[in-house]
Amino acid sequence: MRLANIFQLGIKELRSLSRDRTMMILMFYVFTLAIYAEASAIPDTLNRAPIAIVDEDRSPLSTRIVDALYPPYFLPPKLITHDEMDARMDEGLDTFALNIPPDFQRDVLAGRQPAIQLNVDATRMTQAFTGSAYVTEIVSDEIRTFTQRYRAEAELPVDLVLRSRFNPELAKEWFGSVTELINNVTLLAIILTGAALIREREHGTIEHLLVMPVTPLEIMAAKVWAMSLIVFLATTGSLLFVVQGLLNVQIQGSIPLFLAGAALEIFAATSLGILIGTIARSMPQFGMLVILVLLPMQMLSGGMTPRESMPEVVQTIMLAAPNTHFVVLAQAVLFRGAGIDVVWPQFAALIAIGAILFMISLSQFRRSMSTMS
Repeated sequence: MRLANIFQLGIKELRSLSRDRTMMILMFYVFTLAIYAEASAIPDTLNRAPIAIVDEDRSPLSTRIVDALYPPYFLPPKLITHDEMDARMDEGLDTFALNIPPDFQRDVLAGRQPAIQLNVDATRMTQAFTGSAYVTEIVSDEIRTFTQRYRAEAELPVDLVLRSRFNPELAKEWFGSVTELINNVTLLAIILTGAALIREREHGTIEHLLVMPVTPLEIMAAKVWAMSLIVFLATTGSLLFVVQGLLNVQIQGSIPLFLAGAALEIFAATSLGILIGTIARSMPQFGMLVILVLLPMQMLSGGMTPRESMPEVVQTIMLAAPNTHFVVLAQAVLFRGAGIDVVWPQFAALIAIGAILFMISLSQFRRSMSTMS
């Protein structure tokens, strides 16, 4: 193996990629607009939901409830009449409509347990499901706090103090942007490398390489280092300028440590991309295989849902996937400020999985090259 051949072939890959307008647009989108959209899109949690209140009591207790429904969970409440409530819900102006009945405060203090009606527009399913629990909890807390001044038995024996670590403002964009970046590293590394191999096969340039004094190892190593470099630079720029700069996400840990883990993940993912590219015979086949391989990897790696909520057999199987260890590593470093003493098992796993994937891909690539020759 000659390093000069690997370097020159890698430069050829970079030039070929620079002329592929579709891939350049995809790369720009994945590491900029996609991350920004994931961070700033409509969140899974309640955010600025429109709410209207029919306050038929006009008491200090009902005023406390109205004042407790404030941004960012809700828009400032609209005080409406009973006759307006159904019409506004029909027009889609309000997601929630809270009806506080007359003599509500008097009945609460008398222990009569009056009912408050909460109308929910269930067509907005995510906000309706989450918001109902929010409104119930807020109203209950305000009633409990208000009655503590009148009944000693209303006091709770335990005072629960909530402390949110690593994301004290519970901002979704912190988690969403970093998670999207983690997932896109694997996505682009697989697509760029596999597409480069398929593109050479479809254009007939792979036959030119067969008659040159280069080995399959040199060809594959060139593709891996060239595409890895592109993804690594894009990851670094996205983290610094989009996540930290544009979205103002506060990174807790060491960025160089995260980038070192990203480099290992990119190496493993590019090797996997070569493997898929040797199996597929055309770009449509490659796209279908990527969907079949990448979606389960991302869904079950812990990037979308916690691994702890999955069956143990799934957790064990997914330990063979490189992005499982990368997600654990990246979240520990970027979210919780973990050091190498905490994430070294993930580094070791990425090195081992990357080496195994590279050897398997090289064997498959050699077999493919010998068939073509």
